[in-house]
Amino acid sequence: MSALFLEPLDVLFLRGNKLFGDPGSFGEALVPPWPSVAAGALRSRMLADAGVDLAAFARGQVEHPALGSPQKPGPFSVVAFHVARRAADGRVELLMQPPADLVISEPEKGPIQVKSLTPTSVPKGEGIASSAPLPLLPVLAEAERSKPASGYWLTESGWRKYLRGETPAAEDLVKSSALWSFDHRVGVGLDAARRRAEDGKLFSMQAVALKPGVGFVARVAGAEPPTTGTVRLGGDGRAAALHSVQLHWPEPDYDAIAQARRCRLVLVSPGIFERGWLPTGTGDASDSGVRFELHGVRGHIVCAAVPRAEVVSGWDLAHRRPKPAQRVAPTGSVYWLELGEGVTAQALRELVNLGLWTDEDHATNPRRAEGFNRAALALWS
Repeated sequence: MSALFLEPLDVLFLRGNKLFGDPGSFGEALVPPWPSVAAGALRSRMLADAGVDLAAFARGQVEHPALGSPQKPGPFSVVAFHVARRAADGRVELLMQPPADLVISEPEKGPIQVKSLTPTSVPKGEGIASSAPLPLLPVLAEAERSKPASGYWLTESGWRKYLRGETPAAEDLVKSSALWSFDHRVGVGLDAARRRAEDGKLFSMQAVALKPGVGFVARVAGAEPPTTGTVRLGGDGRAAALHSVQLHWPEPDYDAIAQARRCRLVLVSPGIFERGWLPTGTGDASDSGVRFELHGVRGHIVCAAVPRAEVVSGWDLAHRRPKPAQRVAPTGSVYWLELGEGVTAQALRELVNLGLWTDEDHATNPRRAEGFNRAALALWS
């Protein structure tokens, strides 16, 4: 797999799925952007480098050996897309969105606190009512009530601790204000026929100004992406420089997970699932939990921490139309999984490598190439 550091050379327009451009509208930025932003930037550059007729490619008349066609994607896939920063020594550090089972709080006195939710059996009639179909609930046990804080990111060392089943500490966090700021811009609608500004078509939008050394890491499988030059990243095609990087990618101890026969499955990109918040591979619910079987990994989901659903869409350049809006389980959603007998470390590794896609979707769904439904496994201690 190839790892790339995308370093913006200008402010970025990272738009979400809300329409803007009408008089008085406001275009809110989405940070980090969906992985499809990186997929689109890299694929466009690869097509241009190969001299492919973009119009013919959009019509499905030409195929690229790695990218396939808009109707049938090839082996190219963005398997990871994360915020990152370059240190003074040139090393690139991953920055991860905190999983949903970590609760970060800022007490009035004292340092930042990081606590973990614990799967707990809560018998019926003992004060807590829930419609959750799972046998365990994620519980935060604390002596005094605290207010959760937001806007923090896990450093790479904190993410490695999490994968080992440890709770990260305050020094493993970085505030988003240290990584980027927002720059408000004003735009005007244009009349293409008369080549002038349209009356009353003023609107505003957020531009994202990343701090020096801050960018994104993209990991690509199934193709050899460009490693130098620039790509057009986000709205208005703002430039970002490409740098090939060598990363010691954080991974859990798969042998320890197979031996323990339980783990946490954590979404590291938005999950587009047929069953809403339940990931691909789930079946019927029972007293043991929700059955799970995918890519040789079998077991039951017994607990989950899933934030409120989000919506992803995008713009289909090939067909010049919006992509369908789809509800997703957010990045950072956590599922506690008790594994069945015979699940091997190799099967666990294969699940992470292939993502939460069925074999059929892996071959035909364009969202697979765009980096959705990616997950990591962490020890459940």
